[in-house]
Amino acid sequence: MLESAHTQITSLIDEMEKVILGKRDILQLTVTAFLAGGHVLLEDIPGVGKTMMVKTLAKATHGTFNRIQFTPDLLPSDILGVSIYNTAEHRFEFHQGPVFTTVLLADEINRTTPRTQAALLEAMSENHVTIDNHTYPLDEHFFVLATQNPLDYEGTYPLPEAQLDRFLFKLQIGYPEFTDELNLILNQTGHELNRVRQILNASEISQLKQIVDDIYVDPVVARYALQLVHVTRNHDGIALGISPRGSVSFIRAAKAFALTEGRNYVTPSDLQQILPATFGHRLLLKGGQPATSKHLEDIFEQLLRQVPVPVRK
Repeated sequence: MLESAHTQITSLIDEMEKVILGKRDILQLTVTAFLAGGHVLLEDIPGVGKTMMVKTLAKATHGTFNRIQFTPDLLPSDILGVSIYNTAEHRFEFHQGPVFTTVLLADEINRTTPRTQAALLEAMSENHVTIDNHTYPLDEHFFVLATQNPLDYEGTYPLPEAQLDRFLFKLQIGYPEFTDELNLILNQTGHELNRVRQILNASEISQLKQIVDDIYVDPVVARYALQLVHVTRNHDGIALGISPRGSVSFIRAAKAFALTEGRNYVTPSDLQQILPATFGHRLLLKGGQPATSKHLEDIFEQLLRQVPVPVRK
């Protein structure tokens, strides 16, 4: 079963890589978050393929896709839906919003107000929507990929720490390598999505998520993960370290990542590889200034140097 699962996951990443060239590491982490039941925050420049990546994932997993363009005047009802009175039948009818989908692209989430941000993030956390005292479940495999503009852009509303913590990973796609971009411009047709095949159905995704649940985490490896978390809470340059929810997410993500690597157990290397994506958006540095990528890289290196890698005797 493990070999079959790994083959399915590899096929999914291969299929996505047909459209998103040269970013296999980002695709692997995105699929990791999807299988872990988490969500992804992308802080990136425009035009690097964020929308195409999400559409490709939706098509390859036979899921529905919706996109919300976040603006300052967006209301929670524009995301969740609204109850409208039916005069013919004398009752209210709920009209679903775009959040009722499998894969949702929340574009420029920090362009809208905190109230509207919170409406989406509550749905992400609870996997259901409550309107007028009625609860409506979301898709079983509901997955959000939210994008945000860099915080120094005008007209942005930074996500509070408690809301950032709801995202499993924060990723950056970045510019493609020269040869990948050359291949892109020479072969771009505008119909790339038409070539994407369905790799997984809902039942197969559920089976993969069950396998993630069963991935083994040795107590020594779990202790190593928690030591990395605790170091963030006592670091001289960090004002707010990783929360207990963050430590649970760290292990959950490591289990899904191990499966994408074809293993049924987590290694310290898995934790090291996902640490930047899991920790970066959860850390609040002293001084209150947004951390540069270089600053965060230095902190991650310090964390990994400070905690010895466990060695089985």
